[in-house]
Amino acid sequence: MKAKLISVGDEILIGQIINTNAAFLGERLYSAGIPVHKNVVIGDEEKILLEELSDSEMNYDVTIITGGLGPTHDDITKPVLVKFFNDRLVTDNKVLDHVRKIFSSKNIVMPVVNEGQALVPENSEVIWNENGTAPGILITKGRKIYVSLPGVPYEMKPMFDETVIPYLLKFFSGELNIVHLQKTLLTTGLGESSLNERIGNVYDIIGDSKLAFLPSSSGVRLRINAVGRDSSEAEKKISRIENKFREKIGEFIFGEGEIDLENVIGDILRQRKKTLSVAESCTGGRISSRIVSVAGSSDYYAGGVCSYSNEMKIKILGVKKETLDKSGAVSEETAVEMAEGVRKLTGTDYAVSTTGIAGPAGGSSLKPVGLVWIGYSDREKSHAHKFLFGSNREVNIQRSAQRALDILRRELLSISISY
Repeated sequence: MKAKLISVGDEILIGQIINTNAAFLGERLYSAGIPVHKNVVIGDEEKILLEELSDSEMNYDVTIITGGLGPTHDDITKPVLVKFFNDRLVTDNKVLDHVRKIFSSKNIVMPVVNEGQALVPENSEVIWNENGTAPGILITKGRKIYVSLPGVPYEMKPMFDETVIPYLLKFFSGELNIVHLQKTLLTTGLGESSLNERIGNVYDIIGDSKLAFLPSSSGVRLRINAVGRDSSEAEKKISRIENKFREKIGEFIFGEGEIDLENVIGDILRQRKKTLSVAESCTGGRISSRIVSVAGSSDYYAGGVCSYSNEMKIKILGVKKETLDKSGAVSEETAVEMAEGVRKLTGTDYAVSTTGIAGPAGGSSLKPVGLVWIGYSDREKSHAHKFLFGSNREVNIQRSAQRALDILRRELLSISISY
């Protein structure tokens, strides 16, 4: 089984939007045992889409098209499908009624052009779009499947999961004799090469499975891909690999799948009925923003202080003027006093702090750009840790926020801080 993705839209080609749909579809199709072998992005051009459909007809079992289903002149997908399959457009009254209801529910007069969204190829099946006005299209030609979906992710994803995947699994049920499974372990605190060194000989561990290191400013994702004659065999392979990784780099693994570090910390704090506060200087509220992005964070997050100036550090957090005069704002002593100050101010169980030189200017030979001190305080102890994150301001802020959250995670789980 081979799948192909076609993403339609000039806005993707010129970098106006990021093509997240391809990543989602690639993962879902791989897990269904129909891996993607080709992924293309094309502009809003009839000739190119016709060429790609011809390529699909010759070489691929499943073709998924996203984008180009809107009501305006540059939305070419439906007309091209009709041309390629020598079909014609007909009105689906159920879809038309749905489109009208969406506009009336918003007290908006529906433009006439939107009636065209109820037009679908006569020899196709409609994929219902509960979250938008453009229905999906499913065309079967022999043993090949062509699916066209809206480009809007929050419309496309449920349509694919709820309709397309079940259809594909049923249609190819007798041919999907190999199960493809995937699992992603999330790490933070070590770079790609350091993780690889700690793991050792990767091939001795993964055997005939696959492993990808996917680094970012916040950590490295370890994606494990395994195949088996059935789900049980593939799951055993992944489990064995994961167990080996946890033996070797377990302290750096904070989660799996798509979860963020702030969710992991939130779950621990909520379960233990503990509270948290934050004092930020160089991160400018980034840590607080990540914490409150989690629904229900009010259960454990009391609040934060963004104390960018020395005056605010003194007035609000109680950092001693002598500390600032002697050691400076970017120092171990200041980071500790910031963490202790916000914890006492808010009455929380735990607190973290950041103070550093995010850049690109402001550094010196003694305190270069990228120098960050991260503080921690609970009711029994306080400490701070020094890091050098480099010269890029945004990357410094991202890494500082991630490292502060990971220091908190390690304290909560009694894992030594061994960066």
